[in-house]
Amino acid sequence: MVLEAENKTKLFEELEQELQANGFNIAKQDRSRPWGGFFVIDEAQAQRFADMYFNGISIDDLKISGKLSPKILVVAPEKRLSWQYHHRRAEIWRVVTGTVGVVTSNTDEEGERKTLQPGDQIKLKQGERHRLVGLENWGVLAEIWQHTDASQPSDEEDIVRVQDDFGR
Repeated sequence: MVLEAENKTKLFEELEQELQANGFNIAKQDRSRPWGGFFVIDEAQAQRFADMYFNGISIDDLKISGKLSPKILVVAPEKRLSWQYHHRRAEIWRVVTGTVGVVTSNTDEEGERKTLQPGDQIKLKQGERHRLVGLENWGVLAEIWQHTDASQPSDEEDIVRVQDDFGR
């Protein structure tokens, strides 16, 4: 358990340094999630983020209601995020490092787990149930929230948990 915590600390420090070296402003970070954590990137840098992590896809092509929120997700080995969905956002994920599992469904019943490799991406529709799964090693994903309600943008509270390994 101590080694796992040291590995997590080291990984987060390396990711923070890498993001800063690439000119990203980290608006917020959370290293305390039981499944790993995340970095929120300044929304003004959404196009730069898309250029780096999503092969230069135009933010205009990504926008639903005019606002995008870039993040880096970090998932620990053998951990699962909650089986969840959102009312006010769609999401697009791209695996940066590691191999991860992703489960999706249009209902509360979980579908089959797909394995994604570095470079793979997936789009999650508003209301689509989804779960990110850590496999053998740490997984790092670039994520862009595509807000669907400009007057009430999504936030960390816009999570409906259908099932959660951590009792949240």
